[in-house]
Amino acid sequence: MPSFQPHESDTSPYSQMMALLETMRPKQWTKNLVIFAGLVFSDDRLLLSPPAVLTSVAAFGLFCLLSSAVYILNDLADIEKDRQHPVKRHRPLPSGRLKRSVATISVILLFGTLIPCAFWLQKWFGVAALAYVLNNLAYTFILKNIVLLDVFSIAAGFVLRAMAGAFVIEAPISPWLYVVTILLALFLAISKRRHELILLQQNRGSHRRVLEEYTEELLDEMLSVVTASTVIAYSLYTFTAQNLPDNHAMMLTIPFALYGLFRYLYLIHRKNLGGAPEEALLQDKPLMATILLWGVLVISILYIFPR
Repeated sequence: MPSFQPHESDTSPYSQMMALLETMRPKQWTKNLVIFAGLVFSDDRLLLSPPAVLTSVAAFGLFCLLSSAVYILNDLADIEKDRQHPVKRHRPLPSGRLKRSVATISVILLFGTLIPCAFWLQKWFGVAALAYVLNNLAYTFILKNIVLLDVFSIAAGFVLRAMAGAFVIEAPISPWLYVVTILLALFLAISKRRHELILLQQNRGSHRRVLEEYTEELLDEMLSVVTASTVIAYSLYTFTAQNLPDNHAMMLTIPFALYGLFRYLYLIHRKNLGGAPEEALLQDKPLMATILLWGVLVISILYIFPR
């Protein structure tokens, strides 16, 4: 692959602001929707409580900005490696469109403001937010170079989001939901690694050293294990969790979960969309429709049938 040379950046405030917004990756804010799991699945039907809804929305907004700060930090740490990536080299920082100084100041301001706000919102929510940041710092500078621990660190970020969403409204939710969350997060993380491995091929080590430790066959085996485990865990959740309706109506959602997983596997293997879950969600209408129908059915079951 020919060397990539960044071009001179437009230093006007507007151009830098737009480049910074692009680096914050608003499309990936969909990952923070797991914050609302505690609200939807709570024992007290808090989805009908305006204060709880507003608090969850505030938590969602805070995590969107917090995750954006993490994305900026990751891009700062990986500028040179991203210049070797056929897609990432066009991002604002590696391409030179965003000045490093602007990105650095933005990260400091975001972390310095958001962490205290998280503790003000709710103490344990603040702890979860801080743990999320520390996990991402560990990933950026250490764990992303350690085989297997890299995907577990990515999955931990989703679990911490789910925990934060429950903490902020003080709503206990079934441990099964945490199990399903970490398995689904592993599914997405392994899919991402597989996409990078295939996309970069012989240049994979120059972009991400840990990719040298993976093979396509190994990642496919891991995907198979995690997919099966996710199906089993979610199925067990639908008829064993104590906060669900006594008539086991939640089992009606299993086909939607199965189709969603299979559809994503199809997108991974046939459409090569495993590198960006948020793009797959927004671009693939069948997957989006399945998730929406699943959500409507879940909420209907939880709020119509007695427990």
